[in-house]
Amino acid sequence: MDEQLKKNALDYHRRPPPGKISVLPTKQLTNQRDLGLAYSPGVAATCEEIVRDPACAALYTARSNLIAVITNGTAVLGLGAIGPLAAKPVMEGKSVLFKKFAGIDCFDIEIDERDPQKLVDIVAALEPTFGAINLEDIKAPECFTV
Repeated sequence: MDEQLKKNALDYHRRPPPGKISVLPTKQLTNQRDLGLAYSPGVAATCEEIVRDPACAALYTARSNLIAVITNGTAVLGLGAIGPLAAKPVMEGKSVLFKKFAGIDCFDIEIDERDPQKLVDIVAALEPTFGAINLEDIKAPECFTV
């Protein structure tokens, strides 16, 4: 990478706020009534509906338009085994591509775990939160197990 591109990339990523993603509310939160609907006590009504019928999660939560972009950083394209923290900018980048070109919200999740079965267990435990899980940059042959 030439020095000018490197400088531009570092400036781009550090420009406030640092990184490339943020979380924004989808409903107005301008008064106490709004807060009571978004959280307690109003949120209990949506929880009860989901208990009654789990498919209601698609109606009342962001789950159906939310993807987890997950890596352990063991095989990052062009960079190798750089680890989960150093892979975060790549996962943020993948997340903004989903948002920009498909309108899909994403959380990047970098997991410090190399054992394939433990990684499977962690990812499986995250399932209730996400409509889809995108596994990224996990080295072979472990990626096939995961």
